Amino acid sequence: MQAQPKAYGDVLDDAKAPTKVRWKIFLMMLMLIAINYVDRASLSVAMPMIAKEFDIGPATQGLLLSSFFWTYAFMQIPGGMLADRFGPRKVIAMSAIGWGFFQAIAGVCTGWISLLVTRLGLGATEAPIYPAGGKLNALWMTKTERGRGATLLDGGAPLGAAFGALLISGLISEMGSWRTSFVIAGIGTVLAGLWAYSYIRNHPHEHPKVNTEEADYIEASHARELAEEPTTTSGNLLHFFSYRSTWGMFFGWMCFNALFYGLLTWMPTYLSKQYGFDIKQMGGAVFIMFFAGFVGELVGGWVADKWMELGGKQSTVLRCIFGFSSIVATVAIYSVTKFTNPTTVVVLLSVTLFFLRWCGLFWCVPSILAVRSRIGFLGGVMNLGGNCAGIGVPILVGLIVQATGSYYMALMLFAGAGVGLFVCSTMLISYKKLPV
Repeated sequence: MQAQPKAYGDVLDDAKAPTKVRWKIFLMMLMLIAINYVDRASLSVAMPMIAKEFDIGPATQGLLLSSFFWTYAFMQIPGGMLADRFGPRKVIAMSAIGWGFFQAIAGVCTGWISLLVTRLGLGATEAPIYPAGGKLNALWMTKTERGRGATLLDGGAPLGAAFGALLISGLISEMGSWRTSFVIAGIGTVLAGLWAYSYIRNHPHEHPKVNTEEADYIEASHARELAEEPTTTSGNLLHFFSYRSTWGMFFGWMCFNALFYGLLTWMPTYLSKQYGFDIKQMGGAVFIMFFAGFVGELVGGWVADKWMELGGKQSTVLRCIFGFSSIVATVAIYSVTKFTNPTTVVVLLSVTLFFLRWCGLFWCVPSILAVRSRIGFLGGVMNLGGNCAGIGVPILVGLIVQATGSYYMALMLFAGAGVGLFVCSTMLISYKKLPV
């Protein structure tokens, strides 16, 4: 008879305590996603210098800032399917190596069109990292740990944007060249991809550092979840789109990213043009804003997991957290239009990002809605929605600013996205397994 995985209480009785390799892997994923955002945010930080060198206006700047998302969005579902087919280890490593290459060669571009081509390459190669990370979360984390796993995974976004602002602005300031900073960031990313491949494994039992106790603890939790999953699947992935929850997840993540990517792509230029920040002041302000988002992400994940450990129903916990955080973020971004003091504006933007990033918990949703063999696909669907916003928002903001000479309507657009996030996350998603 095949041995059954041990229950957690039995594991604790053993002489050896479970290892904590799963947390080390997700700290590595935090660093990889942070590097991901250093690379994609580098263009936003360098844009005032690039715009001057290439003699381009706000509309063309918006096109450049958007171009990354064209291929990034297109490759989301294929990236998720690759993670389902080949496992997250290879997909994560090859993704990092690929985007590091495109980041580095952007430093030798001679005009905005060639720079746009490198951004297309960057978007295509970065695309699989999040669906593969969502798959990794389902394979390595237990049900009551997945909130922290999701926020560690997604926490790299504000952390990378924060440190990317300091790193890229610091390199530009020291070396007097945005090009050199891009090359250095790209080489560092390739090395990080090789490091990830050397440490990450697709399953706990494959990892040389995982002891039997940790593997059994994870598998016991997964066994309980598998017992609750539908015993058969239709085999037709398109059936997902017949459920309201899928569309709520898709559009909810779209609204989240409309606000986040709007701040990521345009806030450096906004602070420079509206308040006269120089490159160092801009880097410092962007760091404060996005580091606040990183702290908020960790707080949100901790609150969700602890609430569920104390007996909170999963759907109630997530609806309350998403609803509360989206309301506060919306009020904060709207309030930016009412103040002209630069310090107050930076504080309000920091509050916006602190509470907005609680919704990084959205990365739990694919594993809640889908059976294990469909998580990568559904994660790709979700991130496709998010990056449709990435395509449209930078262009739309550029056109608004060029047409009106003001950022007021752009900020109203961001506030509207916050309202949409509230509706989708609290009213449209069931937070129950879909029979697909």
